[in-house]
Amino acid sequence: MTDATHVETDVLVIGSGAAGMYAAIAAAQSGAAVLLADRSLIGRGGATVMAQMTVAVALGSQTPDHWSCHLHDTLQAGRGLCDESLSRLLCEEGSQCIRQMDAWGVGWAREDGRIAAAQAPGHDRPRCVYVDFLNTGPAVSKTLRAVVNKTSGIRKASDLLITDLVSHDGEAVGATALHLASGAPVTIAAKATILATGGLTRLYRRNSASANMGGDGYALALRAGAPLTDMEFVQFFPIGHLAPRLIGMDPIMWDPFRYKLGGRLLNGLGQEFTSRYGSSEDGTYVLTRDLATYAIVKEAEAGRGSPHGGAYLSFTHCPPGELRAAFGPVIDRLATNGIDLTRMPVEVAPIAHYHMGGVGADVRMETEIPGLLVAGEAVGGANGANRLSGNAVTEALVFGRRAGRSAAQRVARMTSQPYRTQAAKAALDLAARDGAANGPNSADMILRLQSVMADDVGPFRTAERLERAIARIGDLAEELGERPFGDGRRFDMRRIDWFDLRNMLLVARVVAMAALRRTESRGAHQREDFPGMVPEWRVNQVARWRDGEIEFASMPPPLGLPPPALAGTAIAYGAAGPSPNPRGRGVRKKGGSAVCDRSGLAGEGREGGTAQLRVWRGLAQQAGEFETYEVPFEHGQSVLDGLRWIRANHNPTLAIRFSCINANACKECMMEIDGITAYACTTQLKPGEMTLKPLPNKALVRDLVTEIAPPAERLGRK
Repeated sequence: MTDATHVETDVLVIGSGAAGMYAAIAAAQSGAAVLLADRSLIGRGGATVMAQMTVAVALGSQTPDHWSCHLHDTLQAGRGLCDESLSRLLCEEGSQCIRQMDAWGVGWAREDGRIAAAQAPGHDRPRCVYVDFLNTGPAVSKTLRAVVNKTSGIRKASDLLITDLVSHDGEAVGATALHLASGAPVTIAAKATILATGGLTRLYRRNSASANMGGDGYALALRAGAPLTDMEFVQFFPIGHLAPRLIGMDPIMWDPFRYKLGGRLLNGLGQEFTSRYGSSEDGTYVLTRDLATYAIVKEAEAGRGSPHGGAYLSFTHCPPGELRAAFGPVIDRLATNGIDLTRMPVEVAPIAHYHMGGVGADVRMETEIPGLLVAGEAVGGANGANRLSGNAVTEALVFGRRAGRSAAQRVARMTSQPYRTQAAKAALDLAARDGAANGPNSADMILRLQSVMADDVGPFRTAERLERAIARIGDLAEELGERPFGDGRRFDMRRIDWFDLRNMLLVARVVAMAALRRTESRGAHQREDFPGMVPEWRVNQVARWRDGEIEFASMPPPLGLPPPALAGTAIAYGAAGPSPNPRGRGVRKKGGSAVCDRSGLAGEGREGGTAQLRVWRGLAQQAGEFETYEVPFEHGQSVLDGLRWIRANHNPTLAIRFSCINANACKECMMEIDGITAYACTTQLKPGEMTLKPLPNKALVRDLVTEIAPPAERLGRK
């Protein structure tokens, strides 16, 4: 193992999605020196870069609106469990951040010179801004990356996997990490640390976020002594793509189509069915996510599902010209996947999308641990039991900005670095420890955990399933052991998996235990053995880590200041003046499946035939060799699907780089495929032989991984 590298900074920001980047910008603009660290490329991992849709904010540029109206809808969606102070902060300061993003050049869509707003489920009026419905998240990420690059005082470090927080005298004083590109352990001294690590959707077999969102921040905070809240509330996006297979496209891509064109949800018999479950959409898009998830799952359980166990989403009633006008080149990308929306529906089903719970924090984003702050989806409480559509990016921007400013204010009050070398010793010893030579297939263990969570801790739960999940999670934790796997060299995939599983198993256990304790159904947590909300359960469950065990307590939701009273003209228009429809109720504005089970990795022979992937392996260009793997073939798979199947079924040591799976958002899976530079996630797997090599013009790290981080993002550079 390489000797440890030591880095010092004022503010350490862990995670470089929208929340992390905005936190870094705000801290640096307030005078602090910042280290922005991410296990992926800066601004390429996480959820924001994959968010195609809209951002909820009460701008009032087209329709009269006020942040208190947005707050009302947020609290309604939260089913009585929101931390109202955090919810208010999100709604009240959202417009400031959206206008700042506009000034930075994000390119919000406009109509007649005004920032346009779309109607979204759960909102009482059009309130959700966007770029072009399909690129809102990428545009937000690109804009923030540009501002980060122009802001002095921000150092960037890609390929930095944080393994533990470091505490001294009850304060957070930094972190330990693995530098993936070198295999070196790293210690980081920081006067303030911000967790902006996103959610936990990687715990589930089908999920819509990046592969690095396995609950890292929750586990780091919990082990450091910070409480977690509302961990049982996992939001499932109801219309995640199910079939036919897609590559190079986001699994939640159908939401923008529904925003613009409505679309029809049909069961396997071709019938509209949401009216059976309390709401009829009638070709519009009004059903909230928890209700839509319930309707689709229950229809499939009743034997009326689509062939792959979901529902049909149909746009066949839309004229071809209208589809083309709305989505242009996307129609052509769908055609390359064998999808013609004018002739066929697609299959959709709920997919893990967002986590309402998280680390407990106040309105300064400060946790109970001095020096530890949180931002974005890592924060628990703002959304209660169910998140309102469009609030995720707003939350990332508002909480990121607030966390950065609060961290800089803390730094300004400090005269010295509180870090002590001895405080990091145990965590550093773990990161630097020699790996077990043998052991289980770490990639397969991740798939097994994802199956446990999908099957037993999914949208609809029972005591029997949850108890089974807790037992199986315990078995996996015992199998994982306390000694990291792998050889400890560059981009050691088994060691990366081990640290991922260490966090994932802890967080999965908290989610399952919290779900078992809550004997009611509320928002995104639905107990089939305890239907309906129970007044006595209008409490937040708070989890703590004590002496190696998880302890729970129940507390009433914190109340915030009441919003201002509104009457008559108190609801303000934006600067551009009134809309012809001042209330906007019911207004219809026109404006690759990331499955992680084996069926998502490869076809398991369902269509017959195989692909032979001839893969270059080695740590040096001159000392490597090709290994050939036979992979089951199914039409619609990507080369990345095949590589992930190899890791789970043959060789977990195979080094590959990816975050977004098949959405082509992270830009990390570039390699040479049959002599052509291409992305593995957008290249179709073909029957017969395909040759995969690392990029020839980049420094080799290991196997198919090369040094693609820009020089300014490499550890050790100022």
